[in-house]
Amino acid sequence: MSKPQAFIWAIFVVLILGNCKRQEEKSETTNTPKSNIIYILADDLGYGDLGVMGQTRFPTPNIDQLAADGMLFTQHYSGSTVCAPSRSALLTGQHTGHTFIRGNREIQPEGQYPMAASVTTIAELLKSAGYVTGAFGKWGLGYPASEGDPNNQGFDEFYGYNCQRMGHNYYPYHLWENQTKVTLDGNVGTQTQTYAPDLIHEKSLEFIEKHKDTTFFMYYPSIIPHAELAAPEEYISKFRGKLEPEKSYEGIDKGADYKKGGYGSQEETHAAFAAMVHLLDRQVGEIRKKVEELGITENTLIIFTSDNGPHQEGGADPDYFNSNAGLRGHKRDLYEGGIRVPMIAYWPQKIRANSTSDHVSVFWDFLPTACDIAQIDIPKGIDGISYLPELLGGDQKKHDHLYWEFLEQGGKQAVRFGDWKGVRLNMDNDPEAAIELYDLNNDLGEQYNVASEHPEIVAQIATIMAQEHSRSQEFSFGYEKDQETNNP
Repeated sequence: MSKPQAFIWAIFVVLILGNCKRQEEKSETTNTPKSNIIYILADDLGYGDLGVMGQTRFPTPNIDQLAADGMLFTQHYSGSTVCAPSRSALLTGQHTGHTFIRGNREIQPEGQYPMAASVTTIAELLKSAGYVTGAFGKWGLGYPASEGDPNNQGFDEFYGYNCQRMGHNYYPYHLWENQTKVTLDGNVGTQTQTYAPDLIHEKSLEFIEKHKDTTFFMYYPSIIPHAELAAPEEYISKFRGKLEPEKSYEGIDKGADYKKGGYGSQEETHAAFAAMVHLLDRQVGEIRKKVEELGITENTLIIFTSDNGPHQEGGADPDYFNSNAGLRGHKRDLYEGGIRVPMIAYWPQKIRANSTSDHVSVFWDFLPTACDIAQIDIPKGIDGISYLPELLGGDQKKHDHLYWEFLEQGGKQAVRFGDWKGVRLNMDNDPEAAIELYDLNNDLGEQYNVASEHPEIVAQIATIMAQEHSRSQEFSFGYEKDQETNNP
């Protein structure tokens, strides 16, 4: 063989070997299993309602351990200050100036205003990537069989409360399994034999078991600890007499609204609330244990958070428990107490244990994060930024600002802009109402309005509010003005 021929042959061999290596790498990448995602969403759990966040009146050992073994986010925000729009922001990756559902609008006899068929949810995106998808708990984004029904928004399986109002009651007459109404015979009349969160929880564990050999996304929107205040006796007894002075609440124990949205009476509201969070903590622990028993721990991301700040309904007493951890406001406020929520991410071998993040993140970041985990394209037209780099210790992109609007109680807007927080009230009557300004770095409790001292910051926040608010849509997409008495 001549030298030129040998040289050409050598080049050919190098090219062949290089191509084989690339094909091998590609095959390895293709065969790498995508990670399961479990997203646990508490209902009205305050920023301070966990031991890891400073709660001292009752323990939350399983959730605290999840934080100890994972990452605790200290500056995480919900999608809204009430249930339906917060969930809409979570599932669509859009803030409440853009997301389809903006309020808790009721549809009779059961359910809420439905998301449109044109809306793209994270469940639809993950399902298109081969994930099995399930939702277990409270839905609130479309009445049964509507275009907003969970089965029509990307979830293969749903079990729980379709309607937020029905989700006020813990011993309901029925639940929903997809579009099938499941009658709970043990709760007929005034009976209280079947505690719905227990039944829903069992279904969620069955889902994990059934799909352990596939790739799955499980959305677990618990109804705990939203009003009413009710838990099985075995849990209430653990706290009886330990949370004095005890309070009682006289609710609805008969009549048309009984078990159809009216909050039941509770003689021991403090003990009941502690019992409910204790039960939620146990359920979180059982989900983690199930994942460990099945040997899928290292391939499963578990996220725990809450949909908004603590409520004051049904006899709840958030001030007694310091549920806000000193933050100003409650559910239905756009101050920090209404929208800042605990968030924990647990993913062994990927997230560093006992780590804390002060990255400013929000519900609409979950969709792009899940897309990154599933190795699929992030859709255009969303407001979120993936926080996967933060989870993995990489270079994390930050938000220029965060925006919320809430169209009850006269209308409210809020903007987080660096360490500045702007809040505008009564926007319905006065779209140019004065903006309150707070320096969260020095005044996390939002006690000192410094707007007069920083007119340039106020002007920037006003511009953001004007840009992000889609006024032409505010009376559709799940909002109407008479919703202040509806408390999902």
